[in-house]
Amino acid sequence: MLDKNQKTKEKLLIVEDDPGLQKQLKWAYEDFEVFIAGDRNSAIELLRAEEPDVVTLDLGLPPDPDGTTEGFATMDAILSLKPDTKVIVASGHGEKSSALRAISGGAWDFYQKPVDIDELGLIVRRAFHVQKLEKENAFLATMGGEGDRVLGQVITGAPEMLKVAQMIERVANTNASVMLLGASGTGKELLAKGLHDASDRRDQAFVPINCAAIPENLLESELFGHEKGAFTGAVKTTEGKIEQANGGTLFLDEVGDIPLPLQVKLLRFIQERVIERIGGRKQIAVDTRIVCATHQNLDQMISTNEFREDLYYRLAEIVIKIPALAERSGDVSLLARHFQKKFSKEINPAVKGLSPEALSALSAWNWPGNVRELENRIKRAVIMADGKLVSANDLDLETDTDSPLDLLNLKAAREAADRSAILRAISQTDGNISNAAKLLGISRPTLYDLLKQYQLQQAS
Repeated sequence: MLDKNQKTKEKLLIVEDDPGLQKQLKWAYEDFEVFIAGDRNSAIELLRAEEPDVVTLDLGLPPDPDGTTEGFATMDAILSLKPDTKVIVASGHGEKSSALRAISGGAWDFYQKPVDIDELGLIVRRAFHVQKLEKENAFLATMGGEGDRVLGQVITGAPEMLKVAQMIERVANTNASVMLLGASGTGKELLAKGLHDASDRRDQAFVPINCAAIPENLLESELFGHEKGAFTGAVKTTEGKIEQANGGTLFLDEVGDIPLPLQVKLLRFIQERVIERIGGRKQIAVDTRIVCATHQNLDQMISTNEFREDLYYRLAEIVIKIPALAERSGDVSLLARHFQKKFSKEINPAVKGLSPEALSALSAWNWPGNVRELENRIKRAVIMADGKLVSANDLDLETDTDSPLDLLNLKAAREAADRSAILRAISQTDGNISNAAKLLGISRPTLYDLLKQYQLQQAS
């Protein structure tokens, strides 16, 4: 009976190389099923075998016990294999930079050494609680409709994006500068607006500016404003975007396109929080939080002296990576239905949905242009559709079924294949369980068992 009960315990992986602390932590968490690893390799082996939901990680692991290199490599490996893992990292007193780097890299929380067992216990238990809630929300979202919104406007049911939203919510009420990294079309401006709306600056202005869309000779005036007569055509004093965002949030999209001379002026503003308009001599104090985004490789730009390293570290106190649409489980179908309803209402009310063939084609496409490409494809398809359902031909996509997977283990690969087939079948039958079961070649009770096994909520 004891063994049976133990199997139902929540799994906690402790990655710690100090034998004394290993015993102390294992003793403190007897209500969990605890696994101990002293290095990266054993941690990854246990992650693959046991799939723990929560991991506590000491960044000082061999062969770099006095540094953080091996610890961060272990964290990256864990999150790459099992992105929904709640990783709680150890940070020594005064190591704020390591804690910030860990959070921006995907860690769920951090604790300070020397360890306070009671305090760490609260963090661990809260992590398990949040993990449980997130799983429930993700299951609901997987079978949901247009109500699957996070941060106000972002439509998603994908665990990968829910994790991004959680990180944004965690940093929203700080004054830390946030950098969103992601390919074009992944929704960086929506996420930046969501960050603003979740912060205590929500009642003030959110001011976006696309640095790549404005000519270099005009960008300085757009950002800092100008005084009347500062240059030909300056017929009145004009506030720049930084000033307009006073008390609120300035979103610098495509920050990598800011020219070097202007980067110097922007750095000075961030350091001193004062600006001077073009042609002005008066210093103006401005309280503006900066959120920025880029699809460019800033590390490479820094190495070629195209982007200032000191500005990067001022802008990137927290770095959040936005997954591509192809990496967002289930979001293609979810967003496709949302866009179809939107454009049918606006353009072609005769179109009522997406055909099974269209859904298959959408699922097979790799979406290099991300959400923006999907939106454009659906808009075109709704315009071109002759019948009640958008067809695969209306989408004008060539299917590509090659999608390399980097999964946790064989069990995860099988589950991923099962989930994908089940969700596709339910999607193609508009949530009809009997028809989905026929499509899958299984009985209705078997499909219900699989829905329960994989904790997928069937459509009501």
